[in-house]
Amino acid sequence: MSKRDYYEVLGLSKNASADEIKKAYRKAAVKYHPDKEGGDEVKFKEVSEAYEVLKDSDKRQRYDQFGHAGVGGNGGGGAAGGNPFEGFGGFGGQNVHFDFGDGGLGDIFGQFFGGGAGGRQRGPRKGRDIEVSLQLTFEEAVFGVEEKIELDMDDECSHCRGTTVEPGHDMKTCPTCKGSGQVNRVMNTIFGPIQQAAVCETCHGRGKVPEKVCTVCRGKGTERRKQTIKLKVPAGIDDGATIRLRERGEAVGDGERGDLYVHIRVKAHKQFTREGNIILSEQHIDMVDAALGTEIDVITVDGKIRMKVPAGTQSGDDFKLSGHGVPNLNSDKRGPHIINIVVDTPTKLSKKQRKLLEELKNL
Repeated sequence: MSKRDYYEVLGLSKNASADEIKKAYRKAAVKYHPDKEGGDEVKFKEVSEAYEVLKDSDKRQRYDQFGHAGVGGNGGGGAAGGNPFEGFGGFGGQNVHFDFGDGGLGDIFGQFFGGGAGGRQRGPRKGRDIEVSLQLTFEEAVFGVEEKIELDMDDECSHCRGTTVEPGHDMKTCPTCKGSGQVNRVMNTIFGPIQQAAVCETCHGRGKVPEKVCTVCRGKGTERRKQTIKLKVPAGIDDGATIRLRERGEAVGDGERGDLYVHIRVKAHKQFTREGNIILSEQHIDMVDAALGTEIDVITVDGKIRMKVPAGTQSGDDFKLSGHGVPNLNSDKRGPHIINIVVDTPTKLSKKQRKLLEELKNL
C-alpha cells in the first residue's frame, strides 16, 4: 500500500512554515487520539509519522527531494532496508552490527589491510546484554518513578566468584596455545592459502585454563538465578527512550558483565497528548461563554487549574499554562500545557432560544 504525502496528511502546502507544521500536528493529534471518543489510531500514527519527518529540517529536505525513499522508505516507522542516507546504522532505527566471526571475511581482510600476522584480537569476554521493556503511565513518565525489574539470568557463581577455578587451585598455562592465546591455521581462500592466527578455542584467548574447574558451575563461572534490579526513571522521559545500565546484564566466567537495556513504553492518555516537553489537551465551551468570556476548570497533570477565557474566543484558539507541562530531562524547568479551545454550537434549540438568537442576529 502506497503511503500518502506527508504534507497532505497534515493538510499543508509544501512551503508551510515550522509553526504551521506544529499547529497542524497538534490539531490532528488531539482530533485522532486513539483513546478519545471518535479517535482513529491509524490516522493518529499517520500524522505522528508525518510530523516526525517534517519537523526535522534535515529529514524534511531529504523528503522534499527524494520522497519517502529519502527518509527510509517507510518514514518514521523505518523499513527493513533502513534509511539509505544514514549508512548501516539505520536499519529500522536500530543499531545493526556486522560480525563475521573468527576466520571469516573480517579476518581475511585484516591480513591485507593492517591486521598483521597476529590477525584480529579479541577483547575481554563479556556477558550477554539483556533487553527488557518497561511500561509507564503518562504521569509516571512526566514526574519520574522508581521501578523494580525482575530478571532470571546468569549471575556470578557464588562458589568460584566467576573465576571458573575451584577455590584452592590456580590457573595454569593453556596446553593448546602454550599461553599465547592464539593458534595458527591455514585457510584456503580465493587469494590462495593464508596462514592466520586465530583465538584459541580451549582458553578463549586468555592463555590460561583452570588447574581444576569449579565443581559448582563446572567451569562456566555463572549460575542461573533471579535478580531484582531497582531502576530510577527520570522525570520527563518519553515513549521510545532506552535506559542503559552498564554491567547489569548477564555475567560470564572470568569476564565482564553485559549491559541491561530498558526500553520505555508510555501508555497513551485519554485526555493528554505529548509533544516534547509540551502537553496538549482539548477543552469544550459553549458559544455563549466563548462570546461573553468565562472562567473554566481545566485538568492538568498537576490537578485542576482555573483558567480565564476572554470574550470573543474562537474555536481553535490555544491558551498556554506555563510550567504545567513535562520537565526537561536533567532540569527543574517544565514546558507548558497548551489548551485548545473547541466552541460547541448547539444542534437543537428551543423556541425561546431560537427567538433570542434571532433577536441577537438582528441587533
